[in-house]
Amino acid sequence: MVMPDKWIIENAKKGMITPFFQNNIQEGVMSYGVSSYGYDFSLSEEFKIFKGSSPIDPKNIQTNSFVDFKGKICEIQANSFILGRSIESFSIPRNILGICYGKSSYARSGIVVYITPLEPEWQGHLTILIYNVSPVLNKIYANEGIGQVIFLKSDSICEKSYLDKKGKYQNSKGIVLGK
Repeated sequence: MVMPDKWIIENAKKGMITPFFQNNIQEGVMSYGVSSYGYDFSLSEEFKIFKGSSPIDPKNIQTNSFVDFKGKICEIQANSFILGRSIESFSIPRNILGICYGKSSYARSGIVVYITPLEPEWQGHLTILIYNVSPVLNKIYANEGIGQVIFLKSDSICEKSYLDKKGKYQNSKGIVLGK
């Protein structure tokens, strides 16, 4: 069952989303906060810009393949990617799964956003892959919406949560490279 805004607000106030932004529409910025059946999360000013020239091994990502950057606007080279993180920290209940999508305004300019599903009892900041599929330089804006989580509620409790599995990205702080 997809969870409506009233449920999201009630659970966010119990600590599921921190900080929590209830209002969604803001003039002149990419919206963030509660939506009809989900939550539009916002992008921090912390980025890792990919600058590597050698092949990437997801089992052994080299930190020197990235340059740290802080700022309100981050430029992404054509056909390249950066990593960002959500301002919000999430604490997902045991009977909830979060599915993440990028915002359509960014998609219409050639920006693809990828975040893994938010598993039951996972906690932390979202590390966000932001890919520029366009043939030209593109911009993204910190302190504004970057993607949306749709929350799905199960009628039963999962047998093994992310916490039970001792998941390697539990309690993620900042931008976390592949482990």
